[in-house]
Amino acid sequence: MINMPEWVSVDVYNWVVLPLIIAVARIMDVTVGTIRLIFVSRGYKYLAPSLGFIEVIIWLLAIGQIMQQLDNFMSYIGYGVGFAMGNYIGIILVEKMTIGTVVIRIIPKKDTSDLVSHLREAGYGVTSVDATGKSGAVNMLFSIIKRKDLRDALRIINTHNPHAFYTIEEVQRVNEGYFKVSKRKNLLLGGIFNQGQVLK
Repeated sequence: MINMPEWVSVDVYNWVVLPLIIAVARIMDVTVGTIRLIFVSRGYKYLAPSLGFIEVIIWLLAIGQIMQQLDNFMSYIGYGVGFAMGNYIGIILVEKMTIGTVVIRIIPKKDTSDLVSHLREAGYGVTSVDATGKSGAVNMLFSIIKRKDLRDALRIINTHNPHAFYTIEEVQRVNEGYFKVSKRKNLLLGGIFNQGQVLK
């Protein structure tokens, strides 16, 4: 059990301090766990196990405190609050990391030549496919890009073909391909991902 400071009363510790400690620990381990699951889905097979190790150690510390306070319902409240907040924070952090690759499928509302030329000028690979939609023939565009470039690509789409219909999906693995070259390093992950490299 965590040692209680002398200036904290037993009641304050049991009903306020300990639940907060459990909540913080749970926020940390669920946040790490959420990031780990997303890394697994994106194929980062070396990072995910490392995060799993950290996650389970923090979880054991939190559940250890719960087991010593089975008659304290505030510990359960702290556990639940920490779990909920950990999921939310984990998702937000993954969004901020901007790692991984996505595919954008675009069905423009008008002629695509201007949009295609601007996307290619910006360094994005674009594949054009003739298709048939509800209103007749359409020209569907595909572009596989780094997630960190998604905002820039969407800006080009919305500028040169407003109201275009598009979908964005995660890509787990890419073989070959053409990507926008960037010299910016991903500082959050220590620059271990080469941002301008063509994946093979």
